[in-house]
Amino acid sequence: MSSGPGYASPEVARSQPPERFLYVAGLYEGTGIDLPDLIAVVDVDPGSDRYGQVVGRTEMPNVGDELHHFGWNACSSACDSQLERDRLIVPGFRSSRIHILDVSDPRSPRIANVIEGEEIKEKLGLSAPHTVHCMPGEIVTISMLGDAEGNLPGGFGVLDARDFSIAGRWEREPGGPDFMYDFWYQPRQGTLVSSEWGAPNTFKDGFDPADVAAGKYGRRLHFWDLERRAKVQTVDLGDDGLIPLELRWQHDPESAQGFVGATLSSNILRFHRENGSWAAEKVVDVANQELDGWPLPGGVPGLITDIVLSLDDRDLFLSNWLHGDLRHYDVSDPRVPVLRSQVWLGGLLGREGGHPRAPGPLTGGPQMLQCSLDGERVYVSNSLYSSWDNQFYPGLRGWLTKLDRQADGTYALDPGFFVDFHEQTGGARPHEIHLPGGDCTTEIFQ
Repeated sequence: MSSGPGYASPEVARSQPPERFLYVAGLYEGTGIDLPDLIAVVDVDPGSDRYGQVVGRTEMPNVGDELHHFGWNACSSACDSQLERDRLIVPGFRSSRIHILDVSDPRSPRIANVIEGEEIKEKLGLSAPHTVHCMPGEIVTISMLGDAEGNLPGGFGVLDARDFSIAGRWEREPGGPDFMYDFWYQPRQGTLVSSEWGAPNTFKDGFDPADVAAGKYGRRLHFWDLERRAKVQTVDLGDDGLIPLELRWQHDPESAQGFVGATLSSNILRFHRENGSWAAEKVVDVANQELDGWPLPGGVPGLITDIVLSLDDRDLFLSNWLHGDLRHYDVSDPRVPVLRSQVWLGGLLGREGGHPRAPGPLTGGPQMLQCSLDGERVYVSNSLYSSWDNQFYPGLRGWLTKLDRQADGTYALDPGFFVDFHEQTGGARPHEIHLPGGDCTTEIFQ
């Protein structure tokens, strides 16, 4: 472990003890239950008598936030900092509030501060905060998908990582992209990459395929100069890259490549630096499937809503939220992923996709993913976004389970671990999952 808040290298991170609990965003938004969203603490210690149970909950002060993604005040990219990793930054995707949770007592988070959505909109001209990354310079940068009215363009907001005051916009030059979603950065490459969804006003009430044809959803990646904080290149992914959401740069700090999940096209694309410029190529193609009664042309897409890459950069996991399968690929050669594991968990296709500890058939499909630091466990939850949950899976009940690494390097469902999130929280749905000491989607190495 380094002297700062994170890990000096991926190898150091991988050597840490197994996680004993998780933080999980739980939302009542869209369920018809008039309660504030929460951060749940889930026991994942196999030696605990409360294994697989929600053992703590921190409710937000207001109803209607739609907790979605969240992150840390400090992490491995600031491992030489004197900051402590003791605050979770928890945005409300619909409300645009940003909650600061004190996790000095890791199992009992408490709300330390709330930045109201109106202040965010007034000072930044932005809304719908999404991805949270700590960055060198003791700042927290947050991608925001809309302007103050929920239209385009979005941008990046910055908080001071010490007092959590609003520190302005991250981008310093005009001419940024209209669409915003996820982002990742690689200090040794001097580059940040961002992806695209759509304007909050486009997707907030559900998915309309006509909006794709009308150009209201993204299909590009944007590469930024980290020092100048300016966009330097855009890569159009074309029809292979419709709605490119989650970005996973390799954890090797020297790497100049990574992956993006194109959600609607249901492809994985590898982005990489080639002759001084950035390029992208399709490396995984999930075929659409025919389904009686499906209302959209072309069959049911897998809808790759999340991907996660192990810290050793060898294992890539993706969730096909509509099909219902969670896939594991060996990406030792990032140009030629090899499918090693496939586990069915719900979905629309009617495959065998249950869990022996579930109270009945699983609703929804595999969605948010998180991989343990040592690569031995992969956690999965089933809620995507409240209005899309209700559109594609009416009556969705929240659950969380995990896969374990097997002796042959494949992954299989753990039959002994199942969190009936609906039952244990009184109807909330689980979204993003984080480990208390950082994980494969928070740690960026210098």
